[in-house]
Amino acid sequence: MKIAFHGAARTVTGSRHLITLKNGKKILLDCGMFQGMGKDTDDMNRDFGFDPAEVDYMLLSHAHIDHSGLIPRLVKMGYKGDIYCTYATRDLAQVLLMDSAEIQEDDVKFSNKKRSREGLPYIEPLYTVEDAKRSLDALKPVKYQHWFRISDDVEGMFTDAGHIIGSAAVHLRIKENGKPVQLTFSGDIGRYGDAILRSPDTFPQADYIIMESTYGSTLHTEAVPSDDALLDHIYDACVVKKGKLIIPAFSVGRTQELLYALNRAQLNGKLPAVDIFVDSPLSMEATQVVKSHPECFNKTVSRLLETDKDPFGFPGLHYIRSVDESKALNFRKEPCVIISASGMAEAGRVKHHIANNISDARNTILLVGYCEPSSLGGRLMRGAKEVSIFGTRYEVKAQVGSIRSMSAHGDYEDLRQWLACQDPREVKKLFLVHGEYEVQMVFRDWLVKKGFLDIGIPERHHEIGLT
Repeated sequence: MKIAFHGAARTVTGSRHLITLKNGKKILLDCGMFQGMGKDTDDMNRDFGFDPAEVDYMLLSHAHIDHSGLIPRLVKMGYKGDIYCTYATRDLAQVLLMDSAEIQEDDVKFSNKKRSREGLPYIEPLYTVEDAKRSLDALKPVKYQHWFRISDDVEGMFTDAGHIIGSAAVHLRIKENGKPVQLTFSGDIGRYGDAILRSPDTFPQADYIIMESTYGSTLHTEAVPSDDALLDHIYDACVVKKGKLIIPAFSVGRTQELLYALNRAQLNGKLPAVDIFVDSPLSMEATQVVKSHPECFNKTVSRLLETDKDPFGFPGLHYIRSVDESKALNFRKEPCVIISASGMAEAGRVKHHIANNISDARNTILLVGYCEPSSLGGRLMRGAKEVSIFGTRYEVKAQVGSIRSMSAHGDYEDLRQWLACQDPREVKKLFLVHGEYEVQMVFRDWLVKKGFLDIGIPERHHEIGLT
């Protein structure tokens, strides 16, 4: 058995790991899109590193685009098998992949207009809306904690990863030459004690582990709890400075966490009387999917549902539906909060809001999750004094803040707790993926101290034999 790491290798997006069995069968773990990689992003997304038509089976850990976003292209390029996932992941992937397809088509239309003026050949989108529709038929939902048959020699199981709604760690029981091998892929590991979701599950002893390491050197805990920090930013930007608070937030997970925190603040009488706008049609759809899967909620939210039918809604919350409504926010003089996608501020409506508000010192841009270093959010987080948005240079006069404790990715304590159910002496090899190399080196040192002696940090397209 061999495994090749075709994405999220020494970087944080593009999750794609291909297992090749001795009988020639190929199993793909995730099929994610690279994001925020600058001018190389498109080329990296067009190059799978393998022939999709040769893949026999696929398992999807969760619906985030950096894990699912190339599924339509995979099917377009010849994949004909099933794609196993949880029920909530299926529902969420249907929303996200259709949205991604629309973005692909719109971006290419814009690029081709420019290329036509420059006499350059047209380019094609990674996939179209029709490609995305066809790929959705391949999604086959499976319950958590249930072993299911993939082939004569392979079984699979999903355990809750606590990252976003429907997220899972993937477990495979593979029989080769009459010997069983257990392989675990973490997907993205969430927080223990998350405000909304259940904590990650324990899982069976593994021979091989593929593990994300996004925050392998970071502790999220801050002196001020994230709910209080959020309210402090709202008060400072909207009440004290009479400006706008712009919050780039991923449509899935982060937006719902913000709305839940604001709901609690309103119930406790702590939320300032300012209008709060969610300017993202995708966020609206994603929130509806989250609401439809209460089985994924933790006990606190489940109890709240007994008295509050909508833990993600409150007075003063407005959803922006049309482009004209979104543009109108640029001319609004009154203080307000604008929550808009994407979380790295690399695309979507939030990029326009930042462009229109970044040079006004009354305003604040609040980053509430991981940002790829080369993304707009990453540059702002590093303290850039000037940034380019849509080809125009803007002086950064707005305050830039961050609440790292709101990340849906577990910090190093969460990662350690996830591994606590494993006997390091029984793990033959552990691979670190989905992380920046410097962070992975730090986390690897800790793993060695804990008895995990064979730890790999693979490069992109690197293949290694396991048995």
